[in-house]
Amino acid sequence: MSEYQYYEFQAIDRPLTVEQMQHLRSYSTRARITSTSFINDYSWGSFKGDEEAWMEEYFDAFLYLANWGTHVFKLRLPAPWLEVETAQAYCGGESFWIRRKRDNVIVSFVSEDEQGDPYVETEDCLSSLIGLRCDLARGDLRSLYLGWLLCAQDGQLDDEEPEPPVPPGLGQLTAPLIALIEFLRIDGDLLDVAAEASAEWTETRPSRQQVLTWLHELPSRERDNAIAKFIANGDTVGAMELRRRFLKQRDRLDRQGDVARAPRTVGQLLDAAEVRAERRRQEQSRKAAEAKARREREAAMARATYLNEIAGRQPQLWSQVDRLIATTKPKNYAQAIDLLRDLHDLARRESRGREFQNRIEEIATTHARKPALLERLRKAALMK
Repeated sequence: MSEYQYYEFQAIDRPLTVEQMQHLRSYSTRARITSTSFINDYSWGSFKGDEEAWMEEYFDAFLYLANWGTHVFKLRLPAPWLEVETAQAYCGGESFWIRRKRDNVIVSFVSEDEQGDPYVETEDCLSSLIGLRCDLARGDLRSLYLGWLLCAQDGQLDDEEPEPPVPPGLGQLTAPLIALIEFLRIDGDLLDVAAEASAEWTETRPSRQQVLTWLHELPSRERDNAIAKFIANGDTVGAMELRRRFLKQRDRLDRQGDVARAPRTVGQLLDAAEVRAERRRQEQSRKAAEAKARREREAAMARATYLNEIAGRQPQLWSQVDRLIATTKPKNYAQAIDLLRDLHDLARRESRGREFQNRIEEIATTHARKPALLERLRKAALMK
């Protein structure tokens, strides 16, 4: 299998300048470069740039696929959008990590599959994941938990390590979260077990009065400065930070009085996932056996109906068999065998098996010089 690698970078918050695009062009003459993206694939050779440096300097999202089984996905967010201290609780393995670089936070996911994939699907792959960036900015930590779960699945965490806080909504997945699960190849049984400790996702829009009340509680200088920056410069980062702070405080108040539950360990999650997988396999086997039995019953009923229709026509059928065999044509041999099966089943149903075998022996003797016919009779288990 030849090597194939796919690289895609996306700029979201600000477009690339002409100078930046020219700089990126120096790394590849065939890449597709626009003011918001760099896309290239390689069947021979490899990427000449530095994906980490490019994420720090130019881009907000990155995706890498290789047909030997490596998947990489990265997001860059302004530091105020994601508290590193909170996010670090979900890190601990080689498949998921977070780092801060200047005023940004870069979140990285890596999935490896030794079996590889000869058919790498790249279309819309990154676009299906980019929505997770806004989700993180508004405090949705489900993607971070999935990163931790990937590390647990890949055996990178100790069995006794406790799980981090389980975010709500693991049982109510959005399209970007489903895309991430598929991209990272997270086991469905493990995810289902994890979701058992996840509260229901209830997202309600704050009322205008709630927002006004919260804003008036902010120091006036901080509030006025944020509003002025948004009006003068279109500072969406500052606006998003204000919204994140509001939602965080509201969620903290909503959770007051909730009963805390002891976190599960990695080992408990993995064991529970295996139990669930075994139950699922048993259920699938049971359903498959039931479906097979149902098909066999239906086939037997259909066969009985057909035999009823041809019962009493045995002399004509034997004559037809003789005519087909006499042609020595393979296609006619096949038709003759089908008719002989019908005659065999009729004979067995009427307790005339010995009579049928005598007729078969006569055919074998008469056509002893037709090895192809005799071989077909043996394969059909019509001749002993």
